[in-house]
Amino acid sequence: MAKDNQGRYSNKTNRCKMVLITPHTKAHDGLAEMASRYVEVGELPWQPTRWPGVEIKILMEDEETGMMTSLTRLAPGAELPDHVHVGIEQSYVIEGSLIDSQGACTAGNFVWRPAGSRHSAHAPDGAVVLGFFMKPNKFFDTEG
Repeated sequence: MAKDNQGRYSNKTNRCKMVLITPHTKAHDGLAEMASRYVEVGELPWQPTRWPGVEIKILMEDEETGMMTSLTRLAPGAELPDHVHVGIEQSYVIEGSLIDSQGACTAGNFVWRPAGSRHSAHAPDGAVVLGFFMKPNKFFDTEG
């Protein structure tokens, strides 16, 4: 892996290029190319999203491909509106539950959705979800 001019690490191969970062941390500055990246999750800020009651902490992202690992916190009653999973989505519910028309994923359980699947999801009692995304979801709400 090589460092770019902004201090990010890039894994360049003939097939793909990944630029991996953890936003909002300086803890990785100056690390060797192949060093592990430990993330002090409690020190990362919750970032608001455009949906009321939904906040996110990005733990790792590839700015080129959109691959991302994140924590999403949904307040009681918060909803993620209609969206399609452009790539596979994997979700592990840490607290609360995440519900859609196909079922509920409760604390301590895991759900994955194939690329191309479409739904909306809500958290009646709130939730904290660890998510793994191969590509960003495409949302169909009126704001974007």
